[in-house]
Amino acid sequence: MTRTHKIEAAVSVVTALLLTVGILAIVRWQKQRPISLHGAVIIQNTDPRKQLPIGGVSITADDPSHAEAKSDSSGFFVLSLPKPVRRGRPIVLHFRHPQYRPLDLHDYVGNQLYIVHMVPMETPHATSEQPLVKIGNVRIRYAVKAMTDVNVGSAVKTFEVTNHGDTPCKNEHPCSPDGRWKATLASATLDAGAGNQFRNARASCIAGPCPFTRIESDRPSQNGQILTLSVRNWSDTATFLMEAEVVRPMVTQMEHWSYPAIFGDGLSFTLPASAESVSMEADLDGQTIVFPLGPALLLSWATCDDGTNPDQGRIFRCTLRPGYRFQ
Repeated sequence: MTRTHKIEAAVSVVTALLLTVGILAIVRWQKQRPISLHGAVIIQNTDPRKQLPIGGVSITADDPSHAEAKSDSSGFFVLSLPKPVRRGRPIVLHFRHPQYRPLDLHDYVGNQLYIVHMVPMETPHATSEQPLVKIGNVRIRYAVKAMTDVNVGSAVKTFEVTNHGDTPCKNEHPCSPDGRWKATLASATLDAGAGNQFRNARASCIAGPCPFTRIESDRPSQNGQILTLSVRNWSDTATFLMEAEVVRPMVTQMEHWSYPAIFGDGLSFTLPASAESVSMEADLDGQTIVFPLGPALLLSWATCDDGTNPDQGRIFRCTLRPGYRFQ
């Protein structure tokens, strides 16, 4: 074996050793990483449509660090375990919520999704002295800001483009499009007024040798307030007419209605992220009442929470309080 072959063999051995050490280091690092349990808490029900998410559930684990988490409005939770806890180890998870029966889940630490079903507390049965209040005809009212154009009038202007026809151009700018005749370039402007804008602007030649004229440009300014018309005339004097509607852009509140999905004792509905002034209307024992939904989402007959969807919309979930039922 030559010296070169020996060096190549030594390099191969060193590379293999370094690769082995790197793999072992990665495996060890992964084993030392803290484990997080991911799951969701929903209502126990044989009807999948009534398995609503439960937010605000306290989740704790039987381990030395007493890991703790809380479910969000979609029922989702992440429970971070300390490093000593490894996969495959038995664990007891405790789920607590004042409106649901306590639940202790005996399981193993693993790479899985923990779907937990909790049973609502039994509500006291209505008596003849306290009958259940019937909730019916529930609808959601909200407002969305929108830009609206309010027509405030129109603008009209005529102007003349003076020129003498049949005058050779002789390469003196401006000329006719074919370069033969001496032309005149002229422009005129219209002002819609502060805060106003032009819509449906139009211009045309109305008098004179119109076939020998051309509109070079008729464009509004960046904010739409000023309208400028440029014209080329290579014959005798011609007259042009400018017209446009004048509008004032305004922000208005557009009212919208939505109807929730009701399953069992829960209702759900979604609104766009831009929704404002949200209120809920419902018939309580036949009487129509409006319930504004402020930031706290307080209702006398239901408990509500909201969350954000991936499309940035808002989802609301409400559960009836004891003593009420949907009609």
